[in-house]
Amino acid sequence: MTNTAQDSTTTSREQRTAMSQTNTAEQHATTVPELNEQVEAAHRAFLVARDVPPTERKNWLYAIADALDAAAGTLIPIADEESHLGETRLTGELKRTSFQLRLLADDAASGEPLDLIIDHADGEWGMGPRPDLRRMSEPVGVVGVFGASNFPFAFSVIGGDSASALAAGCSVVHKGHEAHPKLAAATAKIVVDALAGAGAPDGLFGLVTGFDAGTALVEHPLVQAVGFTGSTRGGRALFDRIAARPEPIPFYGELGSTNPVFVAPQAWKARSADIVSGFLGSVSMGVGQFCTKPGLLIVPAGSDLPALLEGADVDRRLGAMLTPRLEDGFLGALHEMRDRQGVSVIAGGNGVDQLSVLQTTAEQVLDAPEILAAEMFGPATLIIEYSRDDAAIELAEALEGQLTATLQADDADDVDGLVRVLARKAGRILWNGWPTGVTVSYAQLHGGPYPATTAPATTSVGTTATRRFLRPVAYQDFPQARLPEVLRDSAPAGLRRRVDGEWTTS
Repeated sequence: MTNTAQDSTTTSREQRTAMSQTNTAEQHATTVPELNEQVEAAHRAFLVARDVPPTERKNWLYAIADALDAAAGTLIPIADEESHLGETRLTGELKRTSFQLRLLADDAASGEPLDLIIDHADGEWGMGPRPDLRRMSEPVGVVGVFGASNFPFAFSVIGGDSASALAAGCSVVHKGHEAHPKLAAATAKIVVDALAGAGAPDGLFGLVTGFDAGTALVEHPLVQAVGFTGSTRGGRALFDRIAARPEPIPFYGELGSTNPVFVAPQAWKARSADIVSGFLGSVSMGVGQFCTKPGLLIVPAGSDLPALLEGADVDRRLGAMLTPRLEDGFLGALHEMRDRQGVSVIAGGNGVDQLSVLQTTAEQVLDAPEILAAEMFGPATLIIEYSRDDAAIELAEALEGQLTATLQADDADDVDGLVRVLARKAGRILWNGWPTGVTVSYAQLHGGPYPATTAPATTSVGTTATRRFLRPVAYQDFPQARLPEVLRDSAPAGLRRRVDGEWTTS
């Protein structure tokens, strides 16, 4: 599956560069004083929103989702103009975004993210008398969110980070991405208007732009958490700034991942052509600009790889990349990989509108394991051949943290040891699938050990994403009337709570 429906394949690099420069010139960069005003307004809004029942916050998120759906005819053409991703892809992404808002809203209204736990006073408790203890998770405050370039809806203005922060009861100041400034402004206005129409406090959501505003956002003392999706270099720079704050705060950064695919011997023998075809379809999706793009295919040695690639139509045209800046970064990474000793080009290898496939051996990679971490964010991938069965496990051990790792295997393949290694290295492990589909659901995990993310115990996709922006607080021996309503013995019906060790629904 590729973005073949892109009218922008005929748009030259020069035209896209000019469009990008025009957008940047027209965009008003938020000044630091303006940023401070936004954050202070967001903090005032948070002080109101934190005490609003989750059922009412649900209405706020539903209002945003409804407004996005109603504005699809306006938003999608703007997104296509700036991203070159095509109407079909963007329509699906906008649908995902509104669905995600509603799912997070429903989950928040259930009380599940609040982790409600009640221990009544117990004079006979095993270690001595126990006081009355009641614990819940409360919103942290103002959340700064940095939008991504490659998903202008789903990981941008009101994407997963913003939606989950609002669902938690936080306020959001979003730093728009320079790759799609017009869309960011249009989407932000829809969000602000929808929240106002639903009765949310003024300032609950705001948009800022520009490098200086982004830097000031992560350093502002009222900002209590930051969500980021982008490059390892940019994310690490923000991470270091946050760590240097007088009061460090959580930084939920999604940085880089090469998402290896391991093919076991019996599976390769039985269906190598199908595996290669499926792999190339996943690699080329979105012109190779998915964070879950499989950048490495690790296969048994001995096959005619050029023939397999030819049968999979590796020469098909893919379309334009998102921005000239991303294109330059991709070409630099591709040329650096192509020029490495022991790496050969077996398809493409020169440009950005056609898939490039490179090849090397496990021995070469084990001698230079930094190859495994070299992300080529664009239409390129590396095939690694292994001749020893234990080489696959050695390669897995040499991996840095990953968002995903994939196994293509049959029942006869002995891969249990490999699975156990990959469980230490990746946030999501796939069996006979492809990682570029990331559904929004209850069990989804979009995260992983560093450098895939800076917070491997969390996810940025799915209902548990909300928990990143909540903090547990325990109340001891409080009178019923002084407790938050959800912790009282007479709590609203339908809340899932653990009372004296037993799970109940109030």
